[in-house]
Amino acid sequence: MTRTSLDNSAYYINREVSWLAFNRRVLEEAEDPSNPPLERVKFLSITASNLDEFFEVRVAGLVQQIEDGYTEAGPDGLTLLQERDVVSRTTHEFVDDQYQCWNEQLRPLLAENGIRVLALHELDAKARAFVEQYCERELDLLLTPVTVDPAHPFPRVINKALCVAFLLRRRRRSSTTYTGVVTVPRALPRLIRLPSENTVDFIFLADLVTHHASRMYHGYDIVSSAAFRVTRNSNLYLAEEESRNLLESVRTELHNRRKGDAVRLEIESEADPEIVERLRTNFELESWQVFPVNGPVNLSRLFNIYEQTERPELKFKPFIPRELRLTAKSQDLFEELRRHDVLLHHPFDSYDAVVSFIEAAAEDPRVLSMKQTLYRTSEHSLIVPALMSAAAKKEVTAVVELKARFDEASNIRWARDLEDAGVQVFHGLVGLKTHCKLSLLVRHDPDGVTRRYAHLGTGNYNTTTARIYTDLSLLTADPEITGAVHDVFSFLTAYAEHPNYDPLLVAPLNLAEHCLALISREAEHARHGRPAHIIAKMNALLDKNIVLALYHASQAGVKIDLIVRGICSLRPGVRGVSDNIRVRSIVGRFLEHSRIFYFANGGQEEVYLGSADWMPRNLYERVEVIFPVKDELLRERVRREMLEAYLADNLKSRLLQKDGSYVRAWRAQGRRKPPVGPAALNSQDFLMAVAEGKQTLDAIPPVPATRTRRRLVGRER
Repeated sequence: MTRTSLDNSAYYINREVSWLAFNRRVLEEAEDPSNPPLERVKFLSITASNLDEFFEVRVAGLVQQIEDGYTEAGPDGLTLLQERDVVSRTTHEFVDDQYQCWNEQLRPLLAENGIRVLALHELDAKARAFVEQYCERELDLLLTPVTVDPAHPFPRVINKALCVAFLLRRRRRSSTTYTGVVTVPRALPRLIRLPSENTVDFIFLADLVTHHASRMYHGYDIVSSAAFRVTRNSNLYLAEEESRNLLESVRTELHNRRKGDAVRLEIESEADPEIVERLRTNFELESWQVFPVNGPVNLSRLFNIYEQTERPELKFKPFIPRELRLTAKSQDLFEELRRHDVLLHHPFDSYDAVVSFIEAAAEDPRVLSMKQTLYRTSEHSLIVPALMSAAAKKEVTAVVELKARFDEASNIRWARDLEDAGVQVFHGLVGLKTHCKLSLLVRHDPDGVTRRYAHLGTGNYNTTTARIYTDLSLLTADPEITGAVHDVFSFLTAYAEHPNYDPLLVAPLNLAEHCLALISREAEHARHGRPAHIIAKMNALLDKNIVLALYHASQAGVKIDLIVRGICSLRPGVRGVSDNIRVRSIVGRFLEHSRIFYFANGGQEEVYLGSADWMPRNLYERVEVIFPVKDELLRERVRREMLEAYLADNLKSRLLQKDGSYVRAWRAQGRRKPPVGPAALNSQDFLMAVAEGKQTLDAIPPVPATRTRRRLVGRER
């Protein structure tokens, strides 16, 4: 069959359109009545937070490219101006739907459950007295009113700061109007909890600022007011090759980020047109970048309602993850790893085992050295203090990625704390982000042998996100894997390139070519009538070479199942091109973050896990590691317990159509309503039930040609 040309734009979905479709799926969870009310509020707040980052990074980059005169179209055939128009139309429609969800669904639903978000005129005497006292004690002390005139230029509004604009007229000179601006203090919560007996009541802080405007602007009549918020370009522009100190360069750029060019103005929809036009002109925005909103500016702050409302019956039921249990033959985790590898599926398996692995190593006198990568870690990290403690007794090395977007400041702080404690800190390689998730220990064991032990993961060393992201961890003492991990650390700290990193696949050195070779090998198996099946789970699929390889494999007869949470530029179901490809996205209680790559390989199954998506930045611009699951029974666990559950999900799964739209799996099955009872499968609920011992794998259909026993533990080595 004739090979498909990369130049055929009909076979590719635009990246930004695909991302916006993902955020639409998150919004669907906010609209879904099967989710608990407060969880729906949380989903809505997540859509707003997602959209913030989209404008800060993607739209900002798009605007910058247009201003710089770029004209080249992407693989999907859209020029930058066409892409801008699509983004404008889609985001405006999306924002309208967000506020419709809040005003018509969630706010009334909360009120039905005794949770009220009130306006000033809705307050009773007790609440009004509280508000007056709160303003006098807390708010008024922090407010700085500004009137824009020749002596007082428009204030520098920092990124995403909530402000209130006023149209003012002096009482003694009534013919002239002035612009007033007050920044809502970041030190105070955006939603204020009000005293109440039978309900949970809130009021927005911006309403209190507006209410007290007359106290700030003596001598003025307030003609009108409106809350607004500006989003700025938050990309870091680093000249790493010319930087003498990367840490200081990043710190300087972080300061500049708060003052980047404006890319979006959100403002209350009832704002006086004069206020809107003055703000638009001041921030040098085009009309499409102005977003009137029918409700509170910045819906991401609705997360405060979720956090401050102790109503467990209105949230997901608590889940306690499964703890790692050592076999009777093992005295500690190190002895367990000498017997067999351990595979953990978070959050269904507790992340405590990973933390214990590092903490035990820090305290164990037999451990001689520790090496660790850190991309994003939690504010109250348990791992960083363990490394700092270990540095007093052994060699400790940490590779801290300073350029992890929006975590730069915390990573700078951690890097300095680690250095002060005696840890050797490196910042990775010039021009490449360190995104791989690796921990390596060298231990002199009781049998007199010095061995390496390693943790390799798909997610960050972050105990907070480990409870809400699905990720995989491999703990191993396998000499081949741990030896290769050692070589990766040498690459990170000394730029020392080895001839190969087998059995690991390492970006940017060989990961792309190996992925292409694995896909091509599967196509060759299909041509010769051997078992050929690819199941790939990731966050995003964007690399055009990978997409083309998958198209060719589909043409060869390979069955391809893609589980892509977010962006997917591949267009499935195109006749003669992608007939054998199915793409699904799962959006639910947990953020799907694990990357899994399964290849039937003619009957000799191979499974790889790792930190990389099939995107250009992961394949060519970051240090990434994909690692094999060598143990046959652990490979079966990945296939039976995880991949099969995701592929069978018909409640939280959406199927990508060839026109770029997504359809819920149960609708694709021809159902008019979501299935119930045994016919219904929510993969995340199912995996929680398996972890709790309430469900077995028999609840999902067996995969043809399942090999060996169905025992979900590692074998002794």
